[in-house]
Amino acid sequence: MSAFTMAAPAVQGAHVSCMTPQPSYLCVSRLCKSYDGQGRAVDGVDLQIRKGEFVTLLGPSGSGKTTTLSMIAGFEAPSEGDISINGRSLVSAPVHQRNIGVVFQNYALFPHMTAQENVAFPLRMRKLNAKDAMDRAKRALASVGLSGHLEKLPTQMSGGQQQRVALARALVFEPDVLLLDEPLSALDKNLREQMQLEIKRLHTELGMTTLFVTHDQSEAMAMSDRIAVFNRGKIEQFDAPLTVYDRPATRFVATFIGDSNLFDVVIDDPAEGRVHSELLGAVRAISSKLSAGTKAHLMVRPEAIQFAPLRDAAQERGVFTVSSVLNFGDRALVHGKVGQQDVKAMAVNLDPRLVHTGARLAMSWSHEQAYVLAS
Repeated sequence: MSAFTMAAPAVQGAHVSCMTPQPSYLCVSRLCKSYDGQGRAVDGVDLQIRKGEFVTLLGPSGSGKTTTLSMIAGFEAPSEGDISINGRSLVSAPVHQRNIGVVFQNYALFPHMTAQENVAFPLRMRKLNAKDAMDRAKRALASVGLSGHLEKLPTQMSGGQQQRVALARALVFEPDVLLLDEPLSALDKNLREQMQLEIKRLHTELGMTTLFVTHDQSEAMAMSDRIAVFNRGKIEQFDAPLTVYDRPATRFVATFIGDSNLFDVVIDDPAEGRVHSELLGAVRAISSKLSAGTKAHLMVRPEAIQFAPLRDAAQERGVFTVSSVLNFGDRALVHGKVGQQDVKAMAVNLDPRLVHTGARLAMSWSHEQAYVLAS
């Protein structure tokens, strides 16, 4: 237990088994949410999260990630399914008995309370005496760098400072799980980056099991142990950030996480990763589990593409015709076409004598950077 926190009584409930290689701490099983019978906002979500893990729920607006978070917190009741922490079901437990800390997008601070009083509030609700509650609130605020702001009202603080107060308030009672609902979306770029570092520092120091909701792919990639990618109420992939990026499970994941080029191909030899297409001819990719003859997509990230002069001016397949070049100092974004398909490349140390508007270039990549997806 940390120096500034206090634990609430555990909630008793039924045991839920989660069959994962490592024991699950937070288990979400077949979770569904319907509103007035008009389809499902959340449709059969399963999450098994290990103790101390930092997991991000990532997806576009309306994909079900915030609704899932709200059901875990207890703000909304599931239509179906179960939620458990350390084997204890929480579905019937009221919000105040779940021992879950929540940080909201709009901070949700009491405007008439000082920073210290805001942070002490959940401790007072747990019947801790005023002096101890204020002492712990003081230490919590110190942990987020706000020792000099104890007596300030929310209106006297910047957005970043208010977010730190909200974070200290969510942590002060030592919750079993910390939930953060797009907490950085209202901050400018510099403050966002500072708060990302702050949240990761606290997560490392406290070992708190954390669920973080965002629609920002870069934020999810930078902060997470694993990412659950939501789309239309379902999870399309739940993996480590680099796995989600390099080995997307679906076309949606491939296009939502970063930029990607998708080529229509047919599998020739799945074990050797050999595929062919009208645009590219015969090329290689990472070995696939798809059967020979299957139609599929070949995904190549822009940074994997390399350019070279054409050996044969009459070559047609796999030829990249440059449409535009946008320079960013150490790298350049190159837009072009292969046949009639738009293709994007990110080149480092670009040679302007080779790559320029109108140039016809040979395009290649390492087969280890090409991944086959089912159509």
